[in-house]
Order: sequence, then C-alpha cells, then structure tokens
Amino acid sequence: MARLPVGIRFIISFSRDQWYRAFIFVLTFLLYASFHLSRKPISIVKWASPETPGWRRCEKGGGELHKHCAAGDEAEPRFSGQGSSSGHGPPHQLPDNETDCGWAPFDKNNYQQLLGALDYSFLCAYAIGMYLSGIIGERLPIRYYLTFGMLASGAFTALFGLGYFYDVHSLGFYVVTQILNGLVQTTGWPSVVTCLGNWFGKGRRGLIMGVWNSHTSVGNILGSLIAGYWVSTCWGLSFVVPGAIVAAMGIVCFLFLIEHPKDIRCSSTLSTHSKGYESAADRFRLQKPALHGEKSRPLDPEMQCLLLADGKSSICPSHVVVLPGDSGSSTAAISFTGALRIPRALFQGVAEFSLCLLFAKLVSYTFLFWLPMYITSVDHLDAKKAGQLSTLFDVGGIFGGILAGVVSDRLEKRASTCGLMLLLAAPTLYVFSTVSKMGLEATIAMLLLSGALVSGPYALITTAVSADLGTHKSLKGNAHALSTVTAIIDGTGSVGAALGPLLAGLISPSGWSNVFYMLMFADACALLFLIRLIHKELSCPGPTAGDQAPLKEH
Repeated sequence: MARLPVGIRFIISFSRDQWYRAFIFVLTFLLYASFHLSRKPISIVKWASPETPGWRRCEKGGGELHKHCAAGDEAEPRFSGQGSSSGHGPPHQLPDNETDCGWAPFDKNNYQQLLGALDYSFLCAYAIGMYLSGIIGERLPIRYYLTFGMLASGAFTALFGLGYFYDVHSLGFYVVTQILNGLVQTTGWPSVVTCLGNWFGKGRRGLIMGVWNSHTSVGNILGSLIAGYWVSTCWGLSFVVPGAIVAAMGIVCFLFLIEHPKDIRCSSTLSTHSKGYESAADRFRLQKPALHGEKSRPLDPEMQCLLLADGKSSICPSHVVVLPGDSGSSTAAISFTGALRIPRALFQGVAEFSLCLLFAKLVSYTFLFWLPMYITSVDHLDAKKAGQLSTLFDVGGIFGGILAGVVSDRLEKRASTCGLMLLLAAPTLYVFSTVSKMGLEATIAMLLLSGALVSGPYALITTAVSADLGTHKSLKGNAHALSTVTAIIDGTGSVGAALGPLLAGLISPSGWSNVFYMLMFADACALLFLIRLIHKELSCPGPTAGDQAPLKEH
C-alpha cells in the first residue's frame, strides 16, 4: 500500500472535533474583524491631511469632511480640477454647498463639534445598546441574531458613504446613520464570545483568546488601509466597500456558523449538571448540599480566591446559585438583574473588571479615533500615509493581546497580568508624547510599544476574563449567563470608549501634551480598580494544573 501524502497525513492527524473547533475559531475571528473594519473609516476620512491631492489650497489641520481654509479663501468658489486641467473649456464651478473648506455641513467654523457628534453618536449608542444586546441575544439563536446585526451594520456603514454619491449635506442624516450603526453593532461581541465559549474550555483560554482577539487589530488595520486607499479620490467608497464586506460576512455567518458543539454531536467542553434539584417555577434556587463524595474534595482555588471574606480566610460554599431552565437540555436565559444576583464575590469581580475596562477602553478608543490626526499634526503626513502608519498601533496590539494571554495562563493570575501592563503603559504614554516628535522612526517604535501595553489588558478583560466570569462554577455551566456577563463588562467599557474621544476633542486645542496627561490619568484609574483583585490573587495559592478544565482533544 502506498504511503499517504504528507498533506493527507496532516489532515487525518486531527480529529473531527478539532477541525470543527479550528473552523469556528477562524470563522468568529473573521466575523468580528469585519465589524472593526467598518468602524475605522470615519477616523481616516474626517482627519485626512490637507495635502491630499485636490485640496492644495488648505492649511494643515483639516480632513476630507472638513478643510481649514486659508484666510481669504473661504469665500472663494472652488472649481473642479478636471475642467481646468483639460484646457477644453472654462472651469466648472462646484455646487455652493461644496467648498474649499470641505463637505457641508462640516465646512463651518464649528466643524470640531460636528465631527465629534459623529463619534459620540456611534459610541453612545453602542454603549447603551450593549447592555441590552446580551439580554436579547441570549434569548435568540446566535446565528440569526449575529447575521441580522452584520447585514444591518453593513447597510448603515454603506449608507454613510452613499451620502457622498447622492450629495447629502444634512447633519441629521449622518448622525442618525451613526446611531443606528452603533446599535446594530452591539449584536457582535456577546454573540461571538458566547459562541467561542461554547466551543473552548478554560485550559489555555488566555492564549487562545489572546490570539483570537487580534481580530480587533486586524480589522482596524484592514479598515485603515481600505479607507486610506479611497480617501484621496472618493471618500464615499471608504464606507461603501467596508459595508459590503460586513454584509457579505453576515451571509457567511448565516450559512456556516455553528452555535454549539452539541448541534453537530461534537463533545462539549462546558460542564453540565443534573437538574434533579431544580424547580421550573423558580428563576433561582439553592442547590442541595453536595454528596458526601463531593464534600471530601478540596475547594477549587478559583472559588477560594473569589470567595475570600476578609482577605484571610475563605468561605466554603455550601449553596450555589443555579440558573434553571425548562424541561429541555438547555438552560434558560437570565435577566440583567439576574446577572447582578450572582454570588456577591463574583459580582465584585465583574464590577471591578468592568470599571477597569472603562478606563482601558477610554485610552484605546482615543487612539482609535484621534491617532491619524495626531500623526498628521506631528509628522506632517498625508491622509493615506497617516492611516497606514496608525495601523502600527494595532500591530502592537496583536502582540500585546497574545502576550497578556500567555502570561496570564502561565501565572494563572488575570488581574495581576492586567495590572502589570497598565503599570508599564503609563510611563510609555508619557514617553510617546515626547519621543514621537523627534521623527518618524521614533513614532513607529512608540506606536508598537504603546499598542502592546494599552491593548493587552483591554484584550484580556474582554475575552478570557469575561469568559472566566461568565462560565464560573457558581453559574453551573449556564452558557446563557456568558452572553449577559460579557455584555455587562463590554457595555461598561464602551462608556469609556465614548468618553475618550470626547475628552480628547475638548482637551486637544490646549495641546497634545494635555491629551496624553489625560490618558495617563485614565490608565492609573484602570489600575486602581484592580488593586483588590490583584491582592486576592497574590494572597491565594495559584490553581494547580488539575484545577482547570483542559481543552478536550479527540
């Protein structure tokens, strides 16, 4: 018998379950990367450099939506370059609402407030919608819910760009489009995290989700490159193309996403429990004491650390909150207030990580929305080059997320890992504000380093930490709880995502140094909310290898 080819031997070396898990890993990675791909164009388009071809008469500091006109030029009409360059006829005067100062209504003196309204409308809608999204999503099939969100997000992203082609100059049109896009994009995060949590257990969760969470940076990079390619010639396509990509991925989601391993008879890594003690009439009830054999087992160190009463002794839980379901095999969804009724010590972990994420996202999203403008101001690059250079922050974020996952898995201390990176991030941001003015090479180096330290804790909290808390033993393996806990954590973080660009817009006129001081203060606040959890982790013995459920490989 002939020996099998190397490629075939590689394929059959993995089990059916492993191939399906790899497929879900890649699919959810691409799905959420497309969400971030559609968020990036606004920061590229609004802060495009005035040195972009076709805008030669504008001063520095403008964008494709607004150009800061030179004194005396504001009242002069703009003529199309094509007519003047051809020499076959008189120059063609453009419409009155399209001037050298940019795209109406963003060509006014209050353009900063108008452009800021686009950011705030999206981010505020996203923050509010996130709290509701987890509750709604856990009651609907993930595949349908996520598909709807991606198709709607693609439509609203493209609709913003269509304003260019249909000559729309209404501020209300662009603001409402951003609000609706922010709301529908909240369907993404709870859905993909819940799906991934269904397929992967706790073992090596930090590494797996650290690699997986690089979809954020990959999406930002692709979004910057796509928007930067079209921004100099036709900024409407900077939105239409990403919108089409998101909608196409929504169709892929509908055709291929598998919500749970049991749907195709794969082994599930989530723990199951007997419903013999559950009452369908009650939303929550106390489980009967464990059997004698279970009492003799040592308490899980994870539970010890979470249930420390006074920092010296732990409470052995004789009762656990159970989230009962119906007579079927699935567990019922929990309400928002139900999520707040999880064990007090566990809720404290949710609250503290949520507040930490609020400030971590504040820093991250300030870079997301303002970095192209900062690079343009400091290094005097055009829109396309500034957009490309800003992707280095996301490249650093990829390595930072993976590093945070590996370290937290190795040390088995999530809060301590986040705290260490936040501690290093504060001085790095200060150095960034000074060194980046020394030249392009210094800017590149600081973008990579800052991206790693800022995005590391953000990535760890939104993925591995959320999954740890959402699948905690006190929740008895209720997969629906993961969606709500994830939404609470990311929703709180999204409040910071809305505040960051707002504060940067208010502070930046006084100087970029003050913006970086604000970011360093936010970084210190994020670290402050982790102090109690770090103290508990350092005072508790780390869990042994057998205390975590490893990834099951078949």
